[in-house]
Amino acid sequence: MSLRYITLLSLICAGCTSFGGAEAPNASHQKNILLLCIDDLRPELNCFGATHIHSPNIDRLASGGRAFHRHYVNAPSCGPSRYAMLTGRYPVKGRGNEQLRVRAKDVAEDPAGVPPSMPEWFRMHGYTTVSVGKVSHYPGGRYGNGWADESLPELPNAWDRHLMPVGEWENPLGAMHGYANGKKRIKASGENFVYESVEGPDTIYPDGLIAEEGVRQLEELATGGKPFFLAIGLIKPHLPFGAPKKYLDLYDGVAIPPIPHAGKPAGQTTWHGSGEFMGYNRWGKDPRDDQAFADEVRRHYAACVSYADKQVGDILAKLKETGADRDTIIMLWGDHGWHLGEHSIWGKHSLFEEALRSPLIVYYPGIGKAGQESDAVVETVDLFPTLCNLTGVDVPDFTQGISLQPLLNDPAASGHGAIACWNNKETIRTDRYRLVVHPSGAVELYDHTSPEKETLNIASVHPDLVVTLKMKLRKQLER
Repeated sequence: MSLRYITLLSLICAGCTSFGGAEAPNASHQKNILLLCIDDLRPELNCFGATHIHSPNIDRLASGGRAFHRHYVNAPSCGPSRYAMLTGRYPVKGRGNEQLRVRAKDVAEDPAGVPPSMPEWFRMHGYTTVSVGKVSHYPGGRYGNGWADESLPELPNAWDRHLMPVGEWENPLGAMHGYANGKKRIKASGENFVYESVEGPDTIYPDGLIAEEGVRQLEELATGGKPFFLAIGLIKPHLPFGAPKKYLDLYDGVAIPPIPHAGKPAGQTTWHGSGEFMGYNRWGKDPRDDQAFADEVRRHYAACVSYADKQVGDILAKLKETGADRDTIIMLWGDHGWHLGEHSIWGKHSLFEEALRSPLIVYYPGIGKAGQESDAVVETVDLFPTLCNLTGVDVPDFTQGISLQPLLNDPAASGHGAIACWNNKETIRTDRYRLVVHPSGAVELYDHTSPEKETLNIASVHPDLVVTLKMKLRKQLER
C-alpha cells in the first residue's frame, strides 16, 4: 500500500501573540505529553465495566493511571467537543460542528484577540508540537477541498508538524469514512454499508497508518532534546464500523448484554431519528425493531473498539521502547459518547448520558494511588489546565476548566458539574442529577440515584431544584 501524506509546517513564530509567552523552561525538567484522541468512543471498555469488550492495552493504561468513570464532554459531536478540549473553553452557541473553523477565521481577522489553543500554548512554552490523524474536527486539521487545503488550518500556529497519512484513500475526507483497502464512502452509492469486516493487516483501514506514523513521530521526538506534545487521533469506532476481521473474530460466541432503557422516550427530550446511522446501507434492517441486527451492529462496534485498542497498544509500546515513558504524561480521551440503542437512538447528538459520557484516562509515573478509578464528575474543558499543572506550565486565565490534579493525587477528591450544549439546548450533570434546558423553556430533570435514571422526567415535581440547577448552569458557563 502506498503511503501519502498531507503535511503542514507552521512557520509563524510561536511567541507572536498578544496573550504573552514565556521563555522556554529547562527541557530537562519538563514532562512530555502524549494525547490519544479516539473518535466516537463511549465507555465501551473492559476497564470501564463493559466486561464483554477486549481492550487489554487501554485496560493496562487504566490499571497504572487514573480512569475517570464520570467524565463528560461539552458537546455530543466531534467539532464542538474537540473545540472544548483544544481551547479549554465551552463551545460557542450556534456554531455546531464549525467551532474550530469559525475560530480559525477569527484568528485570521484578529490574531491578537483570540486566546491561544492548547497546543499553541505549549508550543509557546518550549514544546515541540506534533499532530497525527484526527485531533481537531477534520482529520488533518484542514477544512478546504477534501480537507486537504494546506492554507486553511483549523488551529493556526499550533503545530510544528501536522500529519495525516491517507494511503490509498487519497485525502483526509476519503480516510475519515474509509472502507477497507482504499475504498471511500460515496454518499449516493448503495455500497455505503453501515459495517464491514475484511481479512488483512491493520493498515487496510486508515487507523493502522495513523498509528504507524504516530510511532515514527515518537521515535523522532524522543531524541529531539526538547519536551514534546504529541497528539494522535484515531478514527475508529466512528461510522462506518469497519475493522480487520481478526477483531470481529474476538466476539464470536461472546454474549452481547441487553440494551438498557431501549424504548423511545416520551415527552420533549433530545431524542432524534439517528439520521447519520440510518443514512448508511443497512440491508433493509433497522436495529430499533430487529434484535439480531442490533446485536450484529454492536459486535462490529466492539470490533472497532478492539482495533483502536491495538493501535493504542502499539503506540504505548513504542513510547516505552524509547525510554520516554519515564518522562511522559499520557492522556487518553474519547471525544464523546455514542448510543447503541439506548433511548431508541443509534448515534450521538443527544443530551442523554450515553452521548455525553466518554472515557478519560490519565497516566504518569508517580501518580497517586495508581490504578484506582475516580467517580467524580469532571468535564473535557478540564484537560487544558490539568496538563498545565502536571507539566509546570502556567495555567492561562482564559481557560474555563478546573484542573484535575487534586483527583490525580487522590481519586476520592470532589468533582464538579459538567456542562454540555447542542442545538441551543443546554445541560448540566451534577453528582446526582441531570438538567436539560430547551430554548422553549421546557426542562428535563433526571435523578441518577433512581432506578429510572434518564427515563423519568421529575422536573414538574421539583421546581425549586430546577431553578437551583439553572443558576448553577449559568454560573458555570460564565466562569
